[in-house]
Amino acid sequence: MAIPNEKLAESLAKLKELQEGGRRVFRSNELSRIHRGRLVANGFIQEVIKGWLISAGTGARAGDSTPWYASFWEFCARYCNERFGDQWHLSAEQSLCLHGEKTVIPDQIVVNSPKGSNNSISLPFGTSIYDLKVPVMPLTSDLMIRDGLRLFSPAASLVRVTESFIAKNPVEMQVVLTHLGDISDLLRLLLNGGHSAKAGCLAGALRQIGRSAMADEIIGTMKSAGYDARENNPFDAAEIFGAPAAVAPIVRRLRMLWESARPVILEAFPIAPGLPKDVDAYLRHVDEIYKNDAYHSLSIEGYSVSPEVIEKVRQGNWSPEDNEEDRKSRDALAARGYWQAFQLVKTAVQKVIAGENPGALARTAHKEWHRALFQPCVSAGLIDAGALAGYRNIPVYIRNSRHVPPRWEVVRDAMPAFFDLLEQETATGVRAVLGHWLFGYIHPYADGNGRMARFLMNVMLASGGYPWTVIRVEDRDAYLDALDRAGIDTDIGPFAEFMARRVKGALEQRD
Repeated sequence: MAIPNEKLAESLAKLKELQEGGRRVFRSNELSRIHRGRLVANGFIQEVIKGWLISAGTGARAGDSTPWYASFWEFCARYCNERFGDQWHLSAEQSLCLHGEKTVIPDQIVVNSPKGSNNSISLPFGTSIYDLKVPVMPLTSDLMIRDGLRLFSPAASLVRVTESFIAKNPVEMQVVLTHLGDISDLLRLLLNGGHSAKAGCLAGALRQIGRSAMADEIIGTMKSAGYDARENNPFDAAEIFGAPAAVAPIVRRLRMLWESARPVILEAFPIAPGLPKDVDAYLRHVDEIYKNDAYHSLSIEGYSVSPEVIEKVRQGNWSPEDNEEDRKSRDALAARGYWQAFQLVKTAVQKVIAGENPGALARTAHKEWHRALFQPCVSAGLIDAGALAGYRNIPVYIRNSRHVPPRWEVVRDAMPAFFDLLEQETATGVRAVLGHWLFGYIHPYADGNGRMARFLMNVMLASGGYPWTVIRVEDRDAYLDALDRAGIDTDIGPFAEFMARRVKGALEQRD
C-alpha cells in the first residue's frame, strides 16, 4: 500500500507534467479529482474560480497574493481564449499601458468581444475581468499578440484611447510616442476614421516631446484630406520629459520616471553635509553599524537572523566546511553572504568619499556584491551555481505587491540606462532615493534585490557625506508601502519622505 508521501509524490509528478514550458494556469479537468484534492490540501495549487487552478509553489503562505499576481496575465489569456476563441482583445487603454512597459497588475481589465455579456468576473485579491460586448472585432491589422494577450497595436491604441487617458498617463503615452519609428500606420487610422480632434492631440503631444516633424506631418496630411485638425498639447509643463532618443521603451520609461521624481526628492531631502573631513571616523562608523544593519536588512527579507548569529559570522566562528549545522542553516548562510557583501560595499564607500563617481563605481561593483551575497548558499549546495551568473532570465514577482518588475527580456537594456542616470545625477538625495527605488523596480536579480538596493542607497548617501542609514525592520510595513506607492502609482513622495526621515535620524544620532 502506498504511503501518504508516495501518493503526494504521484500527484506532484502529474502537476510537473502540466507545468512544462512554464505554465502556471490549468483547467480543473486536467487533473483527476484525487490529484487535485491532494495538491490543493498541501498548498501546491489554488482555485481561482470554478474550473480554473493556478500553481502556488512551496513558499506561498495563507493570504499571499504572489501566486495570483504571478499568474494573472496567463490566466486572462487562457480564460479568454477558452471562452471567446480568437474573438477578443484587451482595451486600448490596457494595451497602451503594456506597450509603455507599465507592469502593474490592474484592479480590472476590460476584455472586448462580440461574445461578451457585459458582466464582471470577480477574481482573487480584488481583481476582475469585465467582458464588454462589442458589435464586431477590429481589423486584424489593428491587433497583435504579445505573451498570449490580444492587444491593439501601438498605433491603434493611440487612436482609440480618450484624450483624458492621454492627459492622465503622460509617462506611458510618451514612451509609446517616442518609440514610433514611422507614423504611416497612425496616420492611416486617423484619416480613415476622420479623427481630427485626436490628430490635433497627438500632434501636440509629439511636438512637446521633440518630434516636430511627425507633428507637422499629421497636421499637414489631415488638412490635405479636408479635416480641420487643430493642434493642442495634452501634457502639463511638468510632465514633458525631454527630447526623444532612439532607445528601448523601458529605457525611455526609466528616464521619465527619474526626471518626474527629481523635484519631489529635492524638496523632501535634507541638505547634504558634504564629504567627511575625518575619513577614518566615517569608516569606523560603518564598521560599528554593521551588526545593526545586518540584523534589520536580513529581517526585512524574512530571515530569522539573531544578533548572536551575526556576531558569530563576524568573529569567524561560522564554518560550513566543518559544522553540519552551519552548512544547513539558511539564516546563517544569508548572514555570511551579507557579511561578505558588506565588506565590498564598505570598500566602495571608501572610494566614493575619496571622490570617485558613485554611479560609475556601482556600475561594476554591484555584480561583485551580488555574488558575495549568494556564494555561501552556492558553496553549501542550497542553490545552483548559475545564481552567480548575473541578471535574471526568468520573470520575478514581489510578494503581495501589484507591482510586477519589468519583463526579464528588457532587464539588459534597463540596467545600463539605470547606471547612466546614477552616474549623471548631481544631487546626492536623488541618487540615493532613486538608486534604491529603481533598482528594486527593475529587480535585475532573481533574489537579493532588496539587500542590494539598500547597499546601493548607502553608497549613494556616502557621496554626499550622509551617514550609513539603516532601514529598521519595525518600519517594514511603512517602507514597503512607500515602495509600492512608487511602483504602482508612480508617486515617489511617500518613499522620498520615508527616506528623508531615516536619514535625518541618522544625522541626529551621529551628532
